[in-house]
Amino acid sequence: MKTKNILIALFIILPAYSRFAFSENVPKASDGSYDRAADTVKQQLDDSLAELSKLRDLMANEKIPLNRKLNNLEGDLVTVRREYQKTSRLLDSHTLDLSNLRNEIKSRQEETTYLSNLLSEYIRNFESRLHIAEIQRYEELLRTAKLAPENSNLSEQDVFKTQAGLVSKSLERLKDALGGTRFKGTAVDEGGLVKTGTFVLVGPAALFGSDDGQNVGIAEQRLGSLEPSIISFQNPVDTEAAAQVIADATGNFLLDPTLGNAHKIEATKESFFEHVQKGGLVMIPIFAMAGAALIVALYKWVVLSSQRTPSQKKIKAFLNTIESKDKGAAKKMAKEIGGPVGSMLSAGVDHLNERVELIEEVMYETILATRLKLQSFLPFIAISASSAPLLGLLGTVTGIINTFKLITVFGSGDVKSLSGGISEALITTKFGLVVAIPSLLIHAFLSRKARGVVAQMEKTAVTFVNQFNKTPYEAGNEKVESEKEMEYAGPSNKKVIENNNNSGGEVEC
Repeated sequence: MKTKNILIALFIILPAYSRFAFSENVPKASDGSYDRAADTVKQQLDDSLAELSKLRDLMANEKIPLNRKLNNLEGDLVTVRREYQKTSRLLDSHTLDLSNLRNEIKSRQEETTYLSNLLSEYIRNFESRLHIAEIQRYEELLRTAKLAPENSNLSEQDVFKTQAGLVSKSLERLKDALGGTRFKGTAVDEGGLVKTGTFVLVGPAALFGSDDGQNVGIAEQRLGSLEPSIISFQNPVDTEAAAQVIADATGNFLLDPTLGNAHKIEATKESFFEHVQKGGLVMIPIFAMAGAALIVALYKWVVLSSQRTPSQKKIKAFLNTIESKDKGAAKKMAKEIGGPVGSMLSAGVDHLNERVELIEEVMYETILATRLKLQSFLPFIAISASSAPLLGLLGTVTGIINTFKLITVFGSGDVKSLSGGISEALITTKFGLVVAIPSLLIHAFLSRKARGVVAQMEKTAVTFVNQFNKTPYEAGNEKVESEKEMEYAGPSNKKVIENNNNSGGEVEC
């Protein structure tokens, strides 16, 4: 505003100043003209001052309203700023409240989800803890409660009401179970017929009586059945007591301490043939190999057990005959010893007049023949011991394949439908090991027994050869000495040495 007033004053003063300066530059023609010019300038100055005074008055008159207006506008600005600050604070407060509200909504949604999951878990646990007889009673309520979360036509409130209704029913069930309750239902008798009757439930135990009165017993679940089954009493007195409890709720309530587990365990028992039959076709070669290995093992055990083991007394007596150079007695003692050792000694006695190397070879030949005979068929037992686990593994693989096929068809929810493949997988492995372990032990036992017989023969042969070297027979000794002399004499003197030996003379080389 002040700048505007200064510009107006300059705009008024500048024209007057320009006229005054122009009048000074005009040359003085005479004294009269100077006075007139001065008067003119003075008049102009006065007019300008008057006009300036008017402008100042006008400015003064306009300044006050404008200042007042400016003050009013500044006041309005302060008021607007206060309102703006108040609105900003209010907006920040609303933003914070909105954020808190969103967090609260999110928290409530999480609580809702948690409660829904908790109720769903409670429903599943409640269903699993129900007695088989109660499933019919709560079947509709359970189905409604389980399907409520997936029903798009129901609001969350309706879903919670449906699930809470099941919780209320479960609490009522607890009260009924403590004091006992009766309700209608159906059960399957031992002949597979569905009977309609009355259940009496006290705690975890239940009795059932058909409406026609023909079936009275304990209501339990059998393996492979989703319906309650009637387990009849063996004692007629127990049947009458149970019928009275079912009819008028008085009398002695018959309780199974095992809660039906005894019957379930009894139902799982199976014969050996049924157990083997679950193993499938692989069980045929496993049992065939087991039978063949058993027959071979029995045969080899009989053969090895029939082998006579000479006593040290007989061996010593035989060596005495060798020492005394009595060939006939030695042959007789070898026959008395008998068995593989006797055969080996007989072969050695037959060649007593021969070189010791020949005797050793003859006896070693007998040992080799005996070893082959004793160890025959033993490798078949070893093959059975190593092949049986592989056949069991083959059955395991085929069983697992069948299990996966059933999973493809029925899914993994029904475990009972998968039990066939699992049984085949485990049973074949079991019987494969059952065949392999005894076969391995039997093979080790028989091999050790065969090696013992051969070791006894080798020991006796070494003893026989040592005794023979101590007391060699004359013919054999002379022949050995003559051969040694021929080796040392050379080719030219061999004939002379031979003639000398035949004549009994001596020759120097």
